[in-house]
Amino acid sequence: MSNLAGRIGSIGAAVASLMFGSASNAGAALDRIQSKGVVRLAYRSSSVPFSYLVGGQPVGYSIDLCRDFVAAIGKAIGAKHPLRIDFIEVTAANRIDAIATGAADLECESTTNTAERRNRVAFSIPHYVTGARFAVHVDSALAQLSDFTNKRIVSTTGTTPLKAIRDVNDRYAMGMQIREVADHEQGLAEVEHGNADAFVMDEVLLAGLISTRPQPPDVKIVGKYQTVEALAIMLPHDDKALKDLVDAEMKQLIRSGAAPRMLNHWFMEPIPPKGLPIGLPMPYLLREFWKYPTDWIPGD
Repeated sequence: MSNLAGRIGSIGAAVASLMFGSASNAGAALDRIQSKGVVRLAYRSSSVPFSYLVGGQPVGYSIDLCRDFVAAIGKAIGAKHPLRIDFIEVTAANRIDAIATGAADLECESTTNTAERRNRVAFSIPHYVTGARFAVHVDSALAQLSDFTNKRIVSTTGTTPLKAIRDVNDRYAMGMQIREVADHEQGLAEVEHGNADAFVMDEVLLAGLISTRPQPPDVKIVGKYQTVEALAIMLPHDDKALKDLVDAEMKQLIRSGAAPRMLNHWFMEPIPPKGLPIGLPMPYLLREFWKYPTDWIPGD
């Protein structure tokens, strides 16, 4: 563990996708936004409570932050009318390409800022800090890393927890049977239906998904953090104007108390669709980050 009592750094690379083609971003994002009057926000459909669908509409903590960024962009460019938002659904596998190829202007969910990803995209000041743990069936006796030797493990394609558990498996020759799933919802369902012994994912995402289940749920969260990760809004690489604007607005939201209030709403208060609170107070590492907001990640 390093500064801020956590080793927040690079855990692995995202899996690339060619879904969005090879075209590069044509010009600065702010110029295009000013010309078109539209901001394109990438979101995930099951990253509760960061971005997910309720009644077919994207909602969540990251969505609220990005809506505020859109308003700040409109003010900065002197837009006469509120900017229109076009939502673009992405997956863990293609989200980086969505930003890198210019298919979206901001990616508003739960992506980890890593050194390797910064070769292709940029990241805002972190909006959350979390770590990967295990979701197991509520009746399971599995509780710590050594218990998962030779067990069936699933994790989501293109995520840092997937890379981390593969590294652990190889390093200690644990014989885990690791399988990729398309999204977080499927990963948890594999455990619920007995098709896997554990789903490895960020604790906050596990807690969010569990909050959408019938209570009491069929799964529980166990084990120590296998990673420590800073989550942030993803932006185009080398677009300083957009990044400076988003970071300045994020600092304002933090210092004014608006960001902590958003966080409290989505993590401590009842949220849709079940009206149940996730029950995770602000992580102490995030509190430390927000004392002196920066996009610099210790340990990189």
